[in-house]
Amino acid sequence: MKEVWVADARALTPLGDSSQDLWNCLLEGKSSIRPLERFPVVKYMSTIGSWFDGWTVKTEKSASQLLLDRLLSELKHIPRDSLIITATTKAGIDNLEKVSRGKYADSEPVFLFSIAASASKALGLSGGWFNVSAACASSTVALSCGAEYIASGFADTVLVLCMDFLTEFVFAGFSSLRILSSSACRPFDRNRDGLSLGEGAAAVILMSPEKCRKLNPRPMGKIVGWGCANDANHLTSPSSEGSGLIRAITHALRRGRLETGDIAAVSAHGTATVHNDLMELRAFNHIFSGRRLPIYSIKGAIGHTLGAAGGIETVVGLQALNTKIAPPTVGFEFPEKGAEGKVSGAAAPIYGDFLLITNSGFGGINAAVILGRG
Repeated sequence: MKEVWVADARALTPLGDSSQDLWNCLLEGKSSIRPLERFPVVKYMSTIGSWFDGWTVKTEKSASQLLLDRLLSELKHIPRDSLIITATTKAGIDNLEKVSRGKYADSEPVFLFSIAASASKALGLSGGWFNVSAACASSTVALSCGAEYIASGFADTVLVLCMDFLTEFVFAGFSSLRILSSSACRPFDRNRDGLSLGEGAAAVILMSPEKCRKLNPRPMGKIVGWGCANDANHLTSPSSEGSGLIRAITHALRRGRLETGDIAAVSAHGTATVHNDLMELRAFNHIFSGRRLPIYSIKGAIGHTLGAAGGIETVVGLQALNTKIAPPTVGFEFPEKGAEGKVSGAAAPIYGDFLLITNSGFGGINAAVILGRG
């Protein structure tokens, strides 16, 4: 089996104009969660989110297409035979909103495959494409699929594109579930009361070592392990004991031929809902029993970006490994039981070469990837 190298990784979020801006803002404890102005929110249980300013979409293009155009403009040296794997939960659902209100809009971006098809056409690639829609674990599952393609020798380059845009349709859905916080979310804090929604995108280019040496001899890092599992517990709530997440992490460790002691830090899903954070802490304390390794969530800074979450967290995780710093968990103040000495509102040093990223989603899906230092 081949190693899986990360040749490049970029993120777009409302917290700065680049991946480096995002990283700097995270270290400074900044947040892009603020009052929403894109659509009326008076009838919902929250009025805030993390959103791109100035993105009032007045064309027939969907917001996801505009975000894709901006993301692709950041990428260079994509081999023509690259496989594209996209990850999204709702694609261009904003165009369906336009149509429902009697406005003209292109209907194709509504379909989940539209992002992959548009990216392949825009880049002139011939390696094929498909989309992963696995709720809020979509991009972590997509990265796992891409890593498997590289490791198995079925592809030399895989471009993983992850994105979701904050629309009223999505906001209304989460409000109806009563899991939105009225204030900026507080991951792993004992006073947390729900999540904050966000939007963003990420691109991660995976290559075989041979391909990477030819095109980009200085990789950002590696994906050394990956795993997915389903707890089959509930339509929206995770297993309270974290059984599915424990299995996903265990698979990732085995795939990477690693022991639990090799993991130096954890980038958690950390949505700040009562059930998710408790589940994750139980899973982490089961896997890493007796250890006080740094655990952090970036959702207090950029909100929950749904299908883009794992991709953006991979970009941040690579930066964390290469700088040996775990960013602070913005909004964290009073630790939930099990978070003491692990989660912090301040940056923490990382001692080691491997970082675990976890994501969970509706339908019981759980996914984990392990990054290695470049």
